[in-house]
Amino acid sequence: MSTGRERHRRAPFRVSRFADRETVRELHRRAVVVDGHNDLPWRIRERWGGDLGRARLDRRGEDGHTDLVRLREGGVDVQVWAAYVPVEFRGPEATRVAREQIRLIHDLVARYPEHLELALSTADVARIVADGRIASVIGVEGGHAIDDSLEALRELHGLGARYLTLTHNASVGWADAAGDAPRSGGLAPFGRDVVAEMNRLGMLVDLSHVTRATMRDALEASRAPVIFSHSSARALVEHPRNVPDDVLRLLAENGGLVMVNFFSGFLTPQGARAVPRLFEEEARIREAAPDAPARLAALAEWRAGLAEMRGDVGTIADH
Repeated sequence: MSTGRERHRRAPFRVSRFADRETVRELHRRAVVVDGHNDLPWRIRERWGGDLGRARLDRRGEDGHTDLVRLREGGVDVQVWAAYVPVEFRGPEATRVAREQIRLIHDLVARYPEHLELALSTADVARIVADGRIASVIGVEGGHAIDDSLEALRELHGLGARYLTLTHNASVGWADAAGDAPRSGGLAPFGRDVVAEMNRLGMLVDLSHVTRATMRDALEASRAPVIFSHSSARALVEHPRNVPDDVLRLLAENGGLVMVNFFSGFLTPQGARAVPRLFEEEARIREAAPDAPARLAALAEWRAGLAEMRGDVGTIADH
């Protein structure tokens, strides 16, 4: 099918730092644009109870950041949908929630076949992008989702997951999370088993959310390139989620990559200083507004008044 974005990706294309707007647009059009982490599936669960009919992603939305109209306008070719599992879920329940979120992503892709198709391999990505649709990849966010079980990891891979973020905001028994008390001093022996099994399965090891020690241990353990699906550079912004220079050097040797987090809390020093207040306010709002739509509205209103969080596309480009 044609989307009006014909691809000419093989011809060399150079651009100077003083390029005009049309030149930059042409560069963007020729590139394969990949978004490595999108939390829309959890928003659909919270905001609309998982009802894709109510979410109406085929039209420009007025809340949230993602719909098919804006994905097309932004020229996104590959979208990784996060099967996010909050750390409040533990044990078998965490695995169950991961399965539910993966199923929701399957349903999302099936609902809009003219725009989306599930990609399980690099060959799938190339074929889907060439066809003018958005290759949809599944990433599980939070190693607690596997409940300390390699069999659960294999199950999630079998359901379509192609990366696992080793932790979310809380440490697990085999990997330490940034911003939480360390439990293993990095990656425990079972954590190395997890990395080895992910290498075998062909799942990307995602190191966003982990400590510096866990980053280094995972880079040592992995026999395949790793990713940071939504992190930024610690030398520029001192935030525990950002990647320090010594790890960036190891990452270059590994052949992996960092996908810059667009959230101002990771891109500006003042934003990073405001993040603890943001988390405190989120906790307060969760207590005061247990109803998900009311909670999301209250949080959006509070964030809108937080001047420290107002970056722009220039902030991202500078980073």
